[in-house]
Amino acid sequence: MKVAAILAVAAGAADVSAHYIFQQFGVGSQKFGMWEHIRKHNNHNSPVTSLSSNDMRCNLGASSGADTTVANVKAGDSVTFYLDQAVYHQGPLSLYLSKAPGSVQSYDGSGDWFKIYDWGPSFNGGQASWPLRTSYQANLPKCIPNGEYLLRIQSLAIHNPGSTPQWYISCAQINVSGGGNASPSPTVKIPGAFKASDPGYTANIYNNFKSYTIPGPSVFSC
Repeated sequence: MKVAAILAVAAGAADVSAHYIFQQFGVGSQKFGMWEHIRKHNNHNSPVTSLSSNDMRCNLGASSGADTTVANVKAGDSVTFYLDQAVYHQGPLSLYLSKAPGSVQSYDGSGDWFKIYDWGPSFNGGQASWPLRTSYQANLPKCIPNGEYLLRIQSLAIHNPGSTPQWYISCAQINVSGGGNASPSPTVKIPGAFKASDPGYTANIYNNFKSYTIPGPSVFSC
């Protein structure tokens, strides 16, 4: 095998090993078991790359949560997604919620979604720093209505300008109590919330990268 071919194979293997999975969930200080309350997809550690695919909601093979348990949470609780390894690819992360019309276990995520948290880059001395971690924690808004929800985390990998950006996605199933009567906005549909022309989707993080706008709607807060 020629040297160039060997290097290409090695680079491909390194890229695959750098992929990651949001496979555990926690509420407050409690960390649940592997895939407990999280819809288990069949995409392993591969990304979703099609903006028009329903897999953008909860990942490949995760349109139903009939076999997934539902975590009881209170509005305002902290929730955490844990990974099998630290996020490796540069790019933003976001949390979304979508209220199920009934049982979240039979909800396919085709309703309205609203964003509750963003993790983006910080800029200092002309350098950008991304929050590349093994877990991501945020608090649910205190004013959201009671009921069952899909809680979705997404990592948008934009580490390879010129190639298709990659989405790493998981959904937890939660039942919220102690909430309020807010009507969260703005809301979006997924797919549909992200476009190939979005500046945050097409950004080149290696060329004159001094600011960044995270794709999707603004963050809802009470």
